Amino acid sequence: MKKFITLTTLLFSVLFLTDCSSSRKAAKIEVPKLNYESNLAAVILNNCSPCHIPAKGGFKKPYDNYLNVKTDIDSIIRRIELNPTDKGFMPFKKTAKLNDSVIFVFKQWKTDGLLEK
Repeated sequence: MKKFITLTTLLFSVLFLTDCSSSRKAAKIEVPKLNYESNLAAVILNNCSPCHIPAKGGFKKPYDNYLNVKTDIDSIIRRIELNPTDKGFMPFKKTAKLNDSVIFVFKQWKTDGLLEK
């Protein structure tokens, strides 16, 4: 009986340690990081035009280029999170905030490291 208990304990130990090995761990799913060209440029074109898109007659700082958006990202996020009645609210002349999924793109792009491509 003592051999049976020892053998059973040994077997469970081997199974437990085998299951904990790095080769059996679940693979982490890598979510691609957002970048300016693929993710943010279209959002800006759709939501910040014509004021911040010079080709469309804009008169504010242009956000049709990576460097300007990267430089101003904190201000952009702050302003698009304001309520429409708050001073500095963007997008100007709109009566409603951008939806949460659009605001998320700006925040996630910053979190992902402000990648260009």
